[in-house]
Amino acid sequence: MGLIGAGGNTQLRHIPGLRAQPGVEIKGLVNRSRESSERVAGEFEIPEVYEDWDELLEDDEIDAVCIGTWPYMHAPLVIETLEADKHVLCEARMAMNSDEALQMLDASKRAPHLVAQIVPAPHTLEIDQTVIGLISEGYIGDLVNAKLHVGTGSDFPNPDLPLHWRHNRDLSGNNIMTMGIWYEAMMRWFGPAKTVQALGQTIVSHRLDEDGRRRSTTIPDHIDILMSMECGGTMNYTTTAVSAFSRELDLWVHGTDGVLRVENAGPDEPTGAVFKLSGARRGDGGLSQIEIPPENRGAWRVEEEFINAIRGIEPVTHTNFTDGLKYMQFTDAVTESVKTGNLVRLPF
Repeated sequence: MGLIGAGGNTQLRHIPGLRAQPGVEIKGLVNRSRESSERVAGEFEIPEVYEDWDELLEDDEIDAVCIGTWPYMHAPLVIETLEADKHVLCEARMAMNSDEALQMLDASKRAPHLVAQIVPAPHTLEIDQTVIGLISEGYIGDLVNAKLHVGTGSDFPNPDLPLHWRHNRDLSGNNIMTMGIWYEAMMRWFGPAKTVQALGQTIVSHRLDEDGRRRSTTIPDHIDILMSMECGGTMNYTTTAVSAFSRELDLWVHGTDGVLRVENAGPDEPTGAVFKLSGARRGDGGLSQIEIPPENRGAWRVEEEFINAIRGIEPVTHTNFTDGLKYMQFTDAVTESVKTGNLVRLPF
């Protein structure tokens, strides 16, 4: 394995996760600077530091590459990696926009013998199997409406907070907060949207960069989205970083025969679960908690799935490039709707 970009998620998740797979060796890495490359290599005892990514990709001893950069580098690096005949695991979000995502998908189709995987949205992994099973078995009937509220910051707007790469369109592209992450998760349950109409606000329009200077940002920090779904029904989706005391997650799913609710479990949850799942069916007096058996509780296994796919043990499901393109098309549609005020049809 070779690493291009070695930021927080690479250090926290990918390096330990790859090393946990039998027979996998991390041979070398390249980060944004020689200094940072050597620092990470020293901390994790990675034997080789490359001058640039071209040198890493030219190394015949590297079979697969993990790309851990910000989205602005994902498309060129993924395409070059595939053209170098190496498997690729790319950090989320997939790309800056859907045009880049399509180029990445096309590159993967030109190399069908290689594994191409995007790091998945992890938030709902523990409940996905249970919720998908309930919906498939008819627990809710047909979808009427889902209401999703995601709070990425439960405080009042604060212009003194630092400028994150997610606030910088040059680095993040059309991605907005964690909007695409949660849409990806909802696609697993309901499939994609067919129309999008959105209103976005940039409440904190200036933030402090690493030098303490105020920098403008146009990426919304509060957005309201109305979708019609391909499966039928609608979804109201709000994500905000500027709504004080808002819940991190509050999701209601209303169907013709049943209701599901997902909310934060709280620190006293005896199972250690992040979310609490409740439900009710026609004729019930109210919501009851739905217990998730340990064997149905999903978990992070990104690196295991990647290596297993290379070895032909299982296909990539979390997340393949086709689904990545779909959430980037949604992201572009939201951006277009915010800009024009129009309803936008998918795929966009």
